[in-house]
Amino acid sequence: MGTIHLFRKPQRSFFGKLLQEFRLVAADRRSWKILLFGVINLICTSFLLMWCSSTNSIALTAYTYLTIFDLFSLITCLISYWVMMRKPSAVYSFGFERLEVLAVFASTVLAQLGALFILKESAERFLEQPEIHTGRLLVGTFVALSFNLFTMLSIRNKPFTYVSEAASTSWLQEHVADLSRSLCGIIPGLSSIFLPRMNPFVLIDLAGAFALCITYMLIEINNYFAVDTASAIAIALMTFGTMYPMSVYSGKVLLQTTPPHVIGQLDKLIREVSTLDGVLEVRNEHFWTLGFGSLAGSVHVRIRRDANEQMVLAHVTNRLYTLVSTLTVQIFKDDWIRPALVSGPVAANVLNFSDHHIIPMPLFKTADDLNPVTSTPTKPSSPPPEFSFNTPGKNVSPVILLNTQTRPYGTGLNHGHTPYSNMLNQGLGVPGIGAPHGFRTGFTNTPSRYGSNSRIGQPRP
Repeated sequence: MGTIHLFRKPQRSFFGKLLQEFRLVAADRRSWKILLFGVINLICTSFLLMWCSSTNSIALTAYTYLTIFDLFSLITCLISYWVMMRKPSAVYSFGFERLEVLAVFASTVLAQLGALFILKESAERFLEQPEIHTGRLLVGTFVALSFNLFTMLSIRNKPFTYVSEAASTSWLQEHVADLSRSLCGIIPGLSSIFLPRMNPFVLIDLAGAFALCITYMLIEINNYFAVDTASAIAIALMTFGTMYPMSVYSGKVLLQTTPPHVIGQLDKLIREVSTLDGVLEVRNEHFWTLGFGSLAGSVHVRIRRDANEQMVLAHVTNRLYTLVSTLTVQIFKDDWIRPALVSGPVAANVLNFSDHHIIPMPLFKTADDLNPVTSTPTKPSSPPPEFSFNTPGKNVSPVILLNTQTRPYGTGLNHGHTPYSNMLNQGLGVPGIGAPHGFRTGFTNTPSRYGSNSRIGQPRP
């Protein structure tokens, strides 16, 4: 019967726990700036959605989705602050670092779903192109551009900064990098801005605003409304191409894969560990990404019998800790000693096991050991010992017989084995039959080596 709690506290609901954690994050002054930008983002997004409805522009709608993505990035930044405040618990022993990875993955996937929705709406508009009003199209473009750039450059978003640098480059970044190399060849001072590659979020904001400006000019000059749909498709493709590498990278982190750029370094460290003093083998190594910039791993190390376990553990941890922040090392010694299979009682006059043969003898089956259906011994309820093998005599009690063989050359080693046929001739193959003395073998005249020329009945000098 469990403990009775008379005054147990009521369990909080999910929203109650969420509100409590939000208060914990809001108490930090670093999060006030993020909350302020979040409120401004909601206001700007509301105005932009109203202007999208009044202008009937799907290109402005696609560009507004980038502002909504900025809101997701601010939420991810708050989650990152919350993860730094929380410590590992008994349930989450590795901490909560994977939560910010999940937030980045969800944000990028939602941005790609929004781009697919824009592509679907654009395909329908090609069949029947509506009229576009340019009244607030240019105003909405500059409002969204200024807010997106201001948010990206003012807030230090650690998760998205790491992902944008670690993930592979998008096709938009590659094309802009090619143009930047040509431009920097003419003006070398621009290499610090455009090379090696631009920030993907800033790049997509500038490219989207440029597409909307071209749309505004063509509609004002020639009333070419189809360019709005074409600009929406271009913005959606740029959004999808920018977010896809980030979602792939964060998805691999969630799948606990090993980052490709650290595989070579890990192999080098494993080789260094295998050459340490006392280490015989390093096996069952497994390393995976726990969070952005943190690795976890486990490894089994087999050492010599005379090696110091704590010393080897310290050296292995010191070598691998440069890359693996959370490491589990299992040390086991190279021990080939197996427990003896002697389970029956030993006689009092038996003092040295080296002077006796241990011969397993079969036991008679009792009624309790038989299965009523098959008449075969039932399986034991307890598991077999750790070093037991599937041999016929592993569960048979042995009979200890006295060994009166002489030891040649005084080395204390018993050379050779007693012939099985002589044992049967003496009647020792069956319990209860044989020599009158219970522990005597009668093999005193048996030669100690096969093919030896020693005379029968005379021990060696």
